[in-house]
Amino acid sequence: MKIAMTGGGTSGHITPNIALFPALKEAGFDIIYLGTRKGLEYNLINEQNIPFFEIEAGKLRRYIDIENIKDISKIFKGSMQAYKILKKEKPDVIFSKGGFVSCPVVWAASLLKIPVILHESDFTPGLANKLCIPFASKICYSFPETAKFLPSDKSIYTGMPVRDELTKGNKTSGIEFCGFKDDKPVLTIIGGSLGSAFLNEIVRANLKELLQVFNICHICGKSKLEETLLNVQGYCQHEYISKELNDVFAATDLFVSRSGATVIFELLALNKPMLLIPLSKKASRGDQILNATSFYKSGYADFVEEDNLTVKNFLDKVFDLYKNQDRYTLNQSSENVLKNTDKILSVINTVLKERK
Repeated sequence: MKIAMTGGGTSGHITPNIALFPALKEAGFDIIYLGTRKGLEYNLINEQNIPFFEIEAGKLRRYIDIENIKDISKIFKGSMQAYKILKKEKPDVIFSKGGFVSCPVVWAASLLKIPVILHESDFTPGLANKLCIPFASKICYSFPETAKFLPSDKSIYTGMPVRDELTKGNKTSGIEFCGFKDDKPVLTIIGGSLGSAFLNEIVRANLKELLQVFNICHICGKSKLEETLLNVQGYCQHEYISKELNDVFAATDLFVSRSGATVIFELLALNKPMLLIPLSKKASRGDQILNATSFYKSGYADFVEEDNLTVKNFLDKVFDLYKNQDRYTLNQSSENVLKNTDKILSVINTVLKERK
């Protein structure tokens, strides 16, 4: 059997697909991937040695912009490219993780009568998935509450697929990678795949007080390193961490993070306390706030909205998280996130049987 996968733009639309690769290969699937060269997917998928097919994709905006005219032509071209690729490669099923690159692939698949499975990561469906829902055979979703936003006749709660290797890091290697010289607990800051200037500023404003208690690994985003802090003992900065990430996660005692769905489910799989600071509605559709609220209500994490965050209460929140860390890890232990890949594989197999 052959499966064509798509999704891109940010790592949140790519790493869940990567999490499925081992299970799909073990089940005997040949895998191909459709994405853009400009998106993060191009490098991340090629690192996995998965055949990659390049298509065009335009951004779909909810507001009036002259760029919409240009992007309509890109979307049309991408749909034609996807149609030709799928017709030649003849996949048995499509698995789409979202992002605007997924729309041309799903639409082309529907013309070729190839069944499509969508996966929605966030609490509410994003625009790309909304446009693809009418063409989907099944829709998998990550949060139990998301069911009310999806058609009940083809939606299945599977949770988020998480990379199994994330749980297999080496703590000692993580400490060595960060260059920490003592046994203070490790606080890791994650600003999302593009980094967060706002979060970076808050962390660095509190650095002196935080370093009295913690060693800090700060994943701050491309071009967001602070040169004047490069040699501060107990504080390591990285624009992005790739192959050493598993080890850094193993060495981490608590996290401060944005609340993109992919990263918070990865942290849940690690069974570590987390303080979530979602992207504000000024810069997003508010999905991260809903994600964080769900985790807060489940007792998996604490959170504070960006608009309510100050230098002072950030420090209070971090120390409160550290003080109550056992409560969060106990609540998280009831959730076996690593089984989610098996649930999604079961959905894929069901769709293939129905097609036959």
